[in-house]
Amino acid sequence: QVQLVESGGGLVQAGGSLRLSCAASTRTFSSYVMGWFRQAPGEEREFVAAISWKGGRMVYVDSVKGRFTVSRDNAKNTVYLQMNSLKPEDTAVYYCAADSGYYRVSSDSSDYDYWGQGTQVTVSS
Repeated sequence: QVQLVESGGGLVQAGGSLRLSCAASTRTFSSYVMGWFRQAPGEEREFVAAISWKGGRMVYVDSVKGRFTVSRDNAKNTVYLQMNSLKPEDTAVYYCAADSGYYRVSSDSSDYDYWGQGTQVTVSS
C-alpha cells in the first residue's frame, strides 16, 4: 500500500506561481510512474502531467505545456508540480497518483493504483 500526501496548494492571483509537492510512503517510490490530475467543480477529473520512474520522460496535457513542470526526487520519495503563469481556469483540486506500470507514462486515470487526498488550487482573476 502506498500513501500519497499532497501539499502546496493555495490561493494565488492570475499570473502567479505555486509548487505542489506529493510525498509517498513507500521505499519503492522509484519504481512508480507518478502523475498529477485535477478536478474542477462540476467537471470530470483531468490529466495534467506525468513523469517516468527515473524522471527521463514527462508528459503534459496541452493546456499546461510551457507553464507547468513535473519533476521528482526519488531520494526524497517526492514528486513536484511547478505551476507558473497560472490562469483562473487552472482552479481545481489537484491530485497526485502512482502507477505501478513502470513501462508506461499514462494519462489515463484508470492506470493509476494509488491516489492522494488532493490539494486545492484557486487562481483569482
